[in-house]
This record gives sequence, C-alpha cells and structure tokens, in this order.
Amino acid sequence: MGTFKAVVIEKGEGGGKGEINQRVSLQDFDEAGLMDGDVTVRVTHSTLNYKDGLALTGKAPVVRRWPMIPGIDFAGVVETSSHPDWKPGDAVVLNGWGTGETHLGAYAEKSRVKGDWLVALPAALTPEQAMAIGTAGYTAMLALLALERHGLTPESGPALVTGAAGGVGSVAVALLARAGWHVVASTGRAEEEAEYLRGLGAAEILDRQELSAPGKPLGKERWAAAIDAVGSTTLANALAMTRYGGAVAACGLAGGMDLPTSVAPFILRGVALYGIDSVMAPLPLRREAWARLARDLDPAALSAMTTTVPLADVIARGPEILAGRTRGRVVVTIA
Repeated sequence: MGTFKAVVIEKGEGGGKGEINQRVSLQDFDEAGLMDGDVTVRVTHSTLNYKDGLALTGKAPVVRRWPMIPGIDFAGVVETSSHPDWKPGDAVVLNGWGTGETHLGAYAEKSRVKGDWLVALPAALTPEQAMAIGTAGYTAMLALLALERHGLTPESGPALVTGAAGGVGSVAVALLARAGWHVVASTGRAEEEAEYLRGLGAAEILDRQELSAPGKPLGKERWAAAIDAVGSTTLANALAMTRYGGAVAACGLAGGMDLPTSVAPFILRGVALYGIDSVMAPLPLRREAWARLARDLDPAALSAMTTTVPLADVIARGPEILAGRTRGRVVVTIA
C-alpha cells in the first residue's frame, strides 16, 4: 500500500447558517483508507465544477461523510481490477455516482470505485480533453440530447444558453453552434465575455439582467430551445419566452433552487421542461453522451475555454467558481 497526495476535507465544529465549518488541505492519504470498490484507478486529471466549489467551500451540504476527498469526476488509468469489464492499463473516465460527496473523490492520485461507474475514455479524446469537458460538459451534452429527443433542430429556431460563460454554458454554446443552432448566450458579464462567447459560436449576447428580474407568466416567444444552468427566476423567464412546442433543459442552480413560474408556458404553449441529472444517469446514456462529445465538440473551441491548474491550486479555486469569476473549464492536473 502506501500514501498518495490528496485534497482532504475534514469537518470542524459549528458553522454558520447554511454553511459547514470545515478544514481543507492537501495532504498524504493512506491508501488503506480508500473505500470499497472493484477497480483502483491512478488518477491523472480532474476538473473543477460548480458542485466542487460548493464542496471545497462548505457553502452547501455537498459532502455527506468526513473525511472526504472532493472532486466529482476524473480521468485515469486502471491499476487493479476484479471487475470483468476492466483490466490494468485501461483508460477510463468517471462522472458522478456520489464521488466527492459520499464516496472518496477525484482530487487525489488514486481512487477506488465500482467498475460499473466507469466509461472508457473515447479514443478521440486525451485525458486532459476529457476533463476539460468534465461533468459540466457531459451535462451540457445530456441537455442537448434531451432537446434532440424532443424533436428540436436548428431549423426550429434559436437556442438560449444561460450562464453561458460558465462550464456548462461554454460547452453548450460550442456544441449548439457547431450543430448549426443560432445561439443566444446569456451572461452576467456581457461586455467582458462577449468576444469569448462569440468565439465559441454565440450569435447573440444577452445580458443576464434581461432574465434575472421577475417577469410575466408568458413573454414574447424568442427561442425554441434552452439549456439553463442557473435556475430560479432565470429559468422561469426562459420558460416564459420559449416558443410554442419548444423545450428547456434545466441542469443547474447557480441562481437558486426555487422556480417562480406558472403553468402558463406548459398548458398554453406546450413547452416541455426536462430535468438533467448527470450523477445517476444510466450507463448507456453516459456512453452515448461521451461518444457524441468526442465526435461533435470542436477541439479548438474546447481549448479556447480551458485553463489548467495543479492539484495544489484547486482549493483556492473553489470560491472563484462560486463567485462567477471562473470562465469556461478548469482542468486539474493530478499526476
């Protein structure tokens, strides 16, 4: 056995309302402390998602056991396996399944998990690219698949992306634009991020204020589809302005967990609201999403939205992503 480097969250006493008193540090972790699983992976890369920011800061009860190694996704190489689908040397990707929440997660040089949680790294992607995509990008693809299954195409009309400069939003803009959609990118940093978003393929930039103030039950029909990573009033307004027969895929709560809307968009315009869950998505859907990402996401666009940091720097990045100061995707180099 032995030790390896890991970011570890330890629980302290007390804490403010809605927050957890915790200590986070980079330390040596005993391999004997890894949790049950039939595959041990040498983690090479992870990433920083909004949920990781919540876990690192204790701003929400993401972590359910202590001590916890945070990090909800990784790319790596199988070291040992008793699972029939995996053998040493296999390149794999993991997203969700409670890692970084109830199961020791990805901000570590090693992880022991269930083989049923793993997906083979697509041949067209490097481990770095897979984690540049990460759970945020994989979620964006799940949202796009939901819109496609609803029957929507670029010919249906424009597509709105909220929180467009964030992780989910950046990948969603790039995916939709490359597929031929007219993309309306909503961001709270319209002047600052306009050039960046247009570089990803956005056709229009919409200031977040147009969607964040309380609106009418029904507004002017502006888009046929939407991918929302914000929630709350923003999602309510996105629904109110979706065209007849359109659909919205909801996958985030950066603006809040509430939804101050009415039944009007649903019963008067036939709008559909799809909930996107990346954590427990079934394996066939995961494989489809990763295959589409490997095929459809422009590598140049992915590179343009990505920055890379070492494991030692990820703790300081937690508050940054919650404050909306993180653009695009952040790859965490583990080893």
